Amino acid sequence: MIDRTLLTGAMAVEATLTVSATLGGALQPQPPDPRTGPRVIPNDLADWLAALRLLAAVPFAYLVPDAELLPQESARFFYLDRAWTDALVQGAMSVGTVTTADHAQLEAVYPYVRSEVDEAERLARVAGHDPAPLGPAGTVAGLLLRSRAVAGWPGLHLRAYSEMVPDDAMLPDSDPRRLRLLRMERLAPAVLAVLIDGVPRIVHVEEPRQGLQFGVRPPDGDPADTTRQGLVPPRDVSTGEPLVPMDDKTSWVPVRFRPGAPGVLNLRKTRDALLAVPGTNMGSDVDSAEFAIQMLRYPYRQVFGPTGPQTDPETNPSAAGTKAGWTQVFRPRIEVPDLLAEFTKETS
Repeated sequence: MIDRTLLTGAMAVEATLTVSATLGGALQPQPPDPRTGPRVIPNDLADWLAALRLLAAVPFAYLVPDAELLPQESARFFYLDRAWTDALVQGAMSVGTVTTADHAQLEAVYPYVRSEVDEAERLARVAGHDPAPLGPAGTVAGLLLRSRAVAGWPGLHLRAYSEMVPDDAMLPDSDPRRLRLLRMERLAPAVLAVLIDGVPRIVHVEEPRQGLQFGVRPPDGDPADTTRQGLVPPRDVSTGEPLVPMDDKTSWVPVRFRPGAPGVLNLRKTRDALLAVPGTNMGSDVDSAEFAIQMLRYPYRQVFGPTGPQTDPETNPSAAGTKAGWTQVFRPRIEVPDLLAEFTKETS
């Protein structure tokens, strides 16, 4: 894991002097790194600069200057500007340069520094047993998520894919369609920041899978009244498989609640409603295990991107049953001219 120590003047000066000291007419190689081989700059320095390029030391107010850019219960996707992050690294390294010769030395060594920082950036979240992804750094996409789900489930899972995959896919890290996460960190109790090594086609965000959960699902749409409502999909208790389509709640079983006690299940009436569904294989005396299988609630997953039939609507827009494409799903909500007009109106 990378060290997210905030930038200080002394550290920047030390970093610059370390790099400049390697220019004694010729670059002196550092001890080989078991991950990437021979290096020019120390590993700690490369890791620190990579963390800086992944915005680890950048104040959040510089990333989101106005709260309207990230309102409550919202997700914002973006790309990192490599020119901006390169300038950030160069600025940090130039703190210790004083003379023209210092600047010339730093300019001469920077191509080597950037190459090694590229490698360190991709190793930021690589476990020790995983192969090191080498090569120059590419496009970095990102996600800022502000939601009560971030605070309620600190262990949220996020998976990004370079190709369209089924909504219920669970591909291993070694799958070439899985994109690596360069950074995933909570910046505030309800704000999650994610940086992805590449441009995803599909992003899955789901609740943690630490254990089984029991519960009910709300009906689609807003209820017509204020009464509490809940649904469960009937399952075959011998296999655990649902007996009805999971994406069609019209055939799910309504959960009964106790009168005068909102949120408290009436287990007897709910059991009777489940017994009335053919194919559940529940005995007349429903035991706790059979009832638990019916009340299973798997972790909720939010899919960002084209969903539905696995036909890419961007390459085949006339395909029947396809959903909106990536560019339509993530169209800009707020543009600079809109903000300028709004701010001008407030100050006039």
